Amino acid sequence: MTVSPPRPKGPPLNALRAFEAAARLNGFSAAAEELCVTPGAIAQHIKSLEAWAGADLFVRQSQGVRLTSLGAAVIDDFTNAFDCLGEAIQNLRLRAAPKHIRIAALPSVAQLWLSPRLPAIRQEIADITVSITAMETAPNLLREPYDLSIFFEDHPVTPKGIEICQDSIFPVCTAELSRELKNPTDLMNLPLIHDASWSEDWGNWIKSKSPDQRIKSEGPVFSLYSLALEETRNGAGVLIGHEPLVRRLLDLGELVAPFPDKLPLKRSLMIRIAKPAEKNLALKRVLEVLLALNRVISQA
Repeated sequence: MTVSPPRPKGPPLNALRAFEAAARLNGFSAAAEELCVTPGAIAQHIKSLEAWAGADLFVRQSQGVRLTSLGAAVIDDFTNAFDCLGEAIQNLRLRAAPKHIRIAALPSVAQLWLSPRLPAIRQEIADITVSITAMETAPNLLREPYDLSIFFEDHPVTPKGIEICQDSIFPVCTAELSRELKNPTDLMNLPLIHDASWSEDWGNWIKSKSPDQRIKSEGPVFSLYSLALEETRNGAGVLIGHEPLVRRLLDLGELVAPFPDKLPLKRSLMIRIAKPAEKNLALKRVLEVLLALNRVISQA
């Protein structure tokens, strides 16, 4: 009679994912956000993994958690393993649908920089599909199902990206309102439109160009830059424009820059490509159109 003892079971994959994410992101809450679960679920997964290993992987403290010596010794192996798994999944998706290009972008970039360029992409490349997801933070292209991302990045930017342009800021408004602006002090007589995400814009520009002037804190505030820009087009006031996001409207004459002074920022609009997508011919064609359009607009 043969004896077939039960084989020992490994730890659940979700527990390993929770450990890797919590270690990489330095906390259970950040890991929960990335994995779309609750911090309590992350804690329970890690507790079960520690029970399986028979040792603690994190030291729990009142101000957060930190890796134990065991956790620190093995985390690189798990990060590399999940990066490889993510790349394999990306490669599978890419081979299954090579002409479906998925782009992640900052909401303002998706609406104001990328969306106006989609008609040209459709005209030049008729046999592909482009899907766009707007999000506030750049995705991990090793793990998430996107072929490329377009976000602002602070200097110095890490290599292997495509720099579209450096960002710079300056006031913009309608041509009618601009007639009331002879110098920066005239801004005190008009409503200043504020963007919640870049709340420091007005202060930085005025400090650089008119340091003795006091900034008006009152005025409409918008959580979406595209809404703030639309109200500026409606003549509601003056907004700080970001060069890559307002250039098209300036070229069309829908907005004007009443002052010649621009404040260059230490950040650039960057394109990053997922590693499995680097050899995708359809993606290369999309990039060629985007970069060609950007050169035309920049030279206009």
